Amino acid sequence: MTKTGFVIANLFRKKTRTTLTLLSIIVAFVLFGLLQSLNHIFDAGADFIGATRLMTQARVSFTQPLPLSMLPKIESVPGIARVAHMQWFGGVWQENTQLFVFAVDPQRQHDVYPEWVMPEAQWKAFATTRTAMVAGRQIADQYGWKVGQKIPISSQIYPQKNGSKAWAFDLVGIYDGKDADWQKQTNTVFINHDYFDEANQFGAGRTNFFALKLAKGASAEAVSHAVDAMSENSPDETKTQTEKDFNVGFIKQIGDIGMIVRWILFAVFFTLLLVVGNTMAQSVRERVPELAVLKTLGFSDGSVLGFVLAEAVALCLIGGLIGMSLATLLGAMVEKGSGGQFALNVTPWVWMTGLIAIALMSLAVGLLPALRARRLKIVDALAGR
Repeated sequence: MTKTGFVIANLFRKKTRTTLTLLSIIVAFVLFGLLQSLNHIFDAGADFIGATRLMTQARVSFTQPLPLSMLPKIESVPGIARVAHMQWFGGVWQENTQLFVFAVDPQRQHDVYPEWVMPEAQWKAFATTRTAMVAGRQIADQYGWKVGQKIPISSQIYPQKNGSKAWAFDLVGIYDGKDADWQKQTNTVFINHDYFDEANQFGAGRTNFFALKLAKGASAEAVSHAVDAMSENSPDETKTQTEKDFNVGFIKQIGDIGMIVRWILFAVFFTLLLVVGNTMAQSVRERVPELAVLKTLGFSDGSVLGFVLAEAVALCLIGGLIGMSLATLLGAMVEKGSGGQFALNVTPWVWMTGLIAIALMSLAVGLLPALRARRLKIVDALAGR
């Protein structure tokens, strides 16, 4: 038997224990790969390569409104073909079901987002009906909404002028995506901004952000800088970024994602070290007489140490590589499912970090049992002392 075969045979002598430990390592590294990729997204800088739309919001936060009077100025910037605007509504369906609801200008929304497809008659009804709303196919199917219904939606943020937060809208259209990727994103409701602007208690003429459709051949980075320069040192300074970066920033509003990720990974790996360390320590305790026999047969202390340490490395390496591979596959599925808007890529940088984590964990769980095996005295071990 080769030395490698000897290590593998010892590793799987207790198949159930080893399998369960491997599963723990695999799950831990799946989480590690995905969470590190998530953290990398939030830490990454702006990426304007290949962008066809930009999003302009207030520099401080998208929750801070911007004046609608900025729209014609933004639309006059060279390289911008059309501008839409969106106001976060804070919608709630029935008692406590959160909805993604935005107040928009129907025609501008249609022009800037050709990926949303709907019969022209429904687009016209959206533009001409004061209390109109359109819903994505996914959300309409989920709640059984049909065109022609009156849909009651409450707002967590905007009461009407009479003080009521209960609004009612006429569902005049159901839009879908132009392809399979966009069809997976049809979970948003759009309401007519003119009606919202007139009826809400907090006043008119404001919006949360602008969507900028770039002209063909325009430089996204140059347009971004030009738009932000227009409001520099004014009360309404802006921050312009790609849709992808905007979506990431939208998620970051819930808190410090990086810190959350780090604490989750700390808890996962602390628990994993205890589990794998206990497995290795127990494995060495069970084989003390066998290790003594190896020394009797002429294997040096260093060789015995190497065998035990190799078991720890093999265990962590197999589980870690499988876990990182699964994380890569799941990340690609998330990216495809989000239409590329949420690129959860397990990059080479994440893989390199994962390999370092595998090496450190192997040493952490294998070094103490290996040193114990190295220090074994043949007589004491064979005597069971």
